[in-house]
Amino acid sequence: MTTDTASAAPLNVTVVVGSNRHGRFGPVVAGWLLDRVRDRDDLVLRVVDVAGTDLPTTLAPTAAARAALEDITPRLAAADAFVVLTPEYNHSFPAGLKNLIDWHFTEWRAKPVALVSYGGVSGGLRAVEHLRQVFAELHAVTVRDTVSFHNAGGSFDDGGRLRDPSGPDAAAKAMLDQLVWWGTTLREGRERRPYGG
Repeated sequence: MTTDTASAAPLNVTVVVGSNRHGRFGPVVAGWLLDRVRDRDDLVLRVVDVAGTDLPTTLAPTAAARAALEDITPRLAAADAFVVLTPEYNHSFPAGLKNLIDWHFTEWRAKPVALVSYGGVSGGLRAVEHLRQVFAELHAVTVRDTVSFHNAGGSFDDGGRLRDPSGPDAAAKAMLDQLVWWGTTLREGRERRPYGG
């Protein structure tokens, strides 16, 4: 594939829904985000939902773990870029999300990660800062701009629509534009030479 063709091809983006608690708010935020991404012809989506995974926390390569990874790992490996949605639990991100991240290594390397957070007063921003450190260790690049929902429950109506979409929609566009730039640039780089980090 030439660079021109690679540049023109849509990015394969895996959206990771990071919450698995009972009664979670994540699907509401994910629905909003997926609507923003579907409006773009430069992104093709896949979704990995932490709540739908059954990975043990021992990181032992058991038969059950291999079976769970058969579905998840190819979706992460095929991604050119990621959007990770996270709530904030106790000033950080959920254990289930960390477990999913830790089961993989090369799948994240030399790829960009955009972060969307939600929570109470902080809007999940402390979780985002912790995720930036984790993804840096995995040789991934987090994009600068994020989308955060402060007091998220009150930001959406009962139908899952934002009460005031102007700010979040503008933030999502900026974040996704950065993700496309990084994703395209890093995809071209990986095609020209393997990442050796």
